[in-house]
Amino acid sequence: MKRIAVFADVQNLYYTVRQAYGCHFNYAALWADISQRGEIVEAYAYAIDRGDSKQQQFQQILRNLGFTVKLKPYIQRSDGSAKGDWDVGITIDIMDIAANVDEVVLASGDGDFDLLLERIASKHGVDTVAYGVPGLTANSLIRAAGRYVPIEGSLLLK
Repeated sequence: MKRIAVFADVQNLYYTVRQAYGCHFNYAALWADISQRGEIVEAYAYAIDRGDSKQQQFQQILRNLGFTVKLKPYIQRSDGSAKGDWDVGITIDIMDIAANVDEVVLASGDGDFDLLLERIASKHGVDTVAYGVPGLTANSLIRAAGRYVPIEGSLLLK
C-alpha cells in the first residue's frame, strides 16, 4: 500500500478558496480523496494562532480528522500589516519526511514550493501531488507537481 504524507497550508487554502468561491475548503473530503490512493502515514496542517475560540474549534476538527496541527503566533506589525508564514516550516517537514513515504501531497497554491516538489521527486523518487484553486495556484507549482488536483466540487464546503 502506498505510504502518503499530507501537508496543508491552511492560510493559503482559506484565502484562495474564499476568494475564488466564497466558501471554505473541505478537509474531510481532501482526507477521503487521498485515502483512496493509499495510507496517510503523516498529515500536518499549518495554521496561525490568533487564540480565538472559532479557530480553536476548527483546529480540533483538523486533529479529529488525523492532522497534526502546527501553530505559529499571529504577529501584528507596527505598520498594521500582519505576518504568519509557514513556508520554511512546511519545507523542512517535507524534506525530513520525503525519504520515508511514496507520495507527498501539498495542499497549497503557493509557487514558493515549486523547487521543493522538484527536489524531493528527483532526490527521493517520491510522487508529488499539489491541490490548489484553479486560477490562484502558481503555474510553476502546477508544472513542478507530478499531479495537480484542482480544488473544486466536493473539495468545497458550500
